[in-house]
Amino acid sequence: MRRRGYLTATGAVALCGLAGCVGDGPTEDESGESDETPDWPVGPYADYEATRVAVEGPDGEIRETVTAAVADTSEKRYLGLSDAESLPEDAGMLFVYDAPRESLTYVMREMSFGIDIVYADADRELTRIHHAPEPVPNEDGNDQRYPGSGQYVLEVPYEWTDRNGVTVGDSLAFEL
Repeated sequence: MRRRGYLTATGAVALCGLAGCVGDGPTEDESGESDETPDWPVGPYADYEATRVAVEGPDGEIRETVTAAVADTSEKRYLGLSDAESLPEDAGMLFVYDAPRESLTYVMREMSFGIDIVYADADRELTRIHHAPEPVPNEDGNDQRYPGSGQYVLEVPYEWTDRNGVTVGDSLAFEL
């Protein structure tokens, strides 16, 4: 089964997957530092640039990090994370736009699991967080609309933001 989501940006519709990857991810040593490179991105995303995305509170304290595949072209944003079977706790996708967008709407479609959709403005400050549950049986997810605005959208596992105390007003930190 294919997992897909749709992205509508100011009236234009582009396909964005809302799924993730497979793999165990990195292990940690006694200090909590990763001792290996995560096994992400893989498969159709293997040629994507990956970056470590940290969410920081207003005080600069890091709440949590994920390794994110970077979707920075229209083709990559169109593909999104479709066809992935799952989204590990330490992985995600960072959608990057050249400039802030006033109107973005993510719509889940034929998903078998939920995700969080996190919008951030040009200064990388979080402006909106949606918990997007998987569609119920006999629904394709087209009616599940998650609007926002910004220059960046981070997709992470369902309720990841709650588990890690991430809120509107926090910021994303990453290098491209």
